[in-house]
Amino acid sequence: MTGSSNETVKRHLIDPAPRFRDQRNPVPAVFLDRDGVINEEVHYLSDVADLKLINGTAEAIKRLNDAGIPVIVVTNQSGVARGYLTEDQLFEIHKALVAMLADHKASVQGIYYSPYHPSGQGDYRRESTCRKPEPGMLLAASDEFAINLSESVLIGDRINDIRAGHAAGTKAIIVRTGHGAKEAILPEAREADFIADDLAMAVDHILTKRQ
Repeated sequence: MTGSSNETVKRHLIDPAPRFRDQRNPVPAVFLDRDGVINEEVHYLSDVADLKLINGTAEAIKRLNDAGIPVIVVTNQSGVARGYLTEDQLFEIHKALVAMLADHKASVQGIYYSPYHPSGQGDYRRESTCRKPEPGMLLAASDEFAINLSESVLIGDRINDIRAGHAAGTKAIIVRTGHGAKEAILPEAREADFIADDLAMAVDHILTKRQ
């Protein structure tokens, strides 16, 4: 596993709910990639007007909420490093995402993001242990929310999502939405613990396993 330093891990809209912060009682969580898993894939999403939920994702997240499972978003956002948007614009997108989910009575406990990229601009030009496939965002969230990583699951649409989950010690599911339409058919997709059509099917799988 890569080192657990979370110095560069950035966060938006963290829920202070004490039920997920008791270090004496770590709980399993579901980590979600953002683009192509929750919302429709847009090439470097930079405008709130282009933010659209994938059908059924809000309802799937609500099912996890109703089961008492914390839901945490972990998203690479190299568009910041590449100059497509600012962190302030990214925050507005995340506020809008949370509001869209709330319209369906669904919620996430936090959004962790990596704005860095090795070929980015200025201070964002760097290697980072929080950029997937590195596990830094998951490790930071597990510290902040008392998460039992070995009982948790990451859901993403890329091979790098799967590798980040496994590097952090979680199970990992790849979905066929977003980039998963192409990546889920690659030989490397066999690294995933499960392949699902979409987030709803992935949540079905997780909740069935918990019964």
